[in-house]
Amino acid sequence: MARGAPRSPRERVLSREEVEARVRAYFKDIPIMIRIAACESEFRQFEADGSVLRGRKVPSDVGVMQINERYHGAAARRMGLDLTRLEDNLAYARYLYRQKGTAPWRASAACWGGEVVQR
Repeated sequence: MARGAPRSPRERVLSREEVEARVRAYFKDIPIMIRIAACESEFRQFEADGSVLRGRKVPSDVGVMQINERYHGAAARRMGLDLTRLEDNLAYARYLYRQKGTAPWRASAACWGGEVVQR
């Protein structure tokens, strides 16, 4: 993954284990989203240096759910969400799932099983 922007000053850097626990709790009702997070980021929100995780191939993909800021950043901001913050990244991923199912993550479908959920 590419080096990202500095993390939000309001959020401490969480370990992969802490991020995984939060993802599992947040998406306990949507298990496929847990598998997607594992594939997209290996349950990481941050790089080792504390910067926010960015996509290696697509640097505008951000955080544990690898949400593309180019396509979703403005909508997330209108909702009062900061995609660089773990809880906001998860909240926007839930919103996306409710709107579009698993389609936003189809690029990694081979990893998480490719179960198509349409909305």
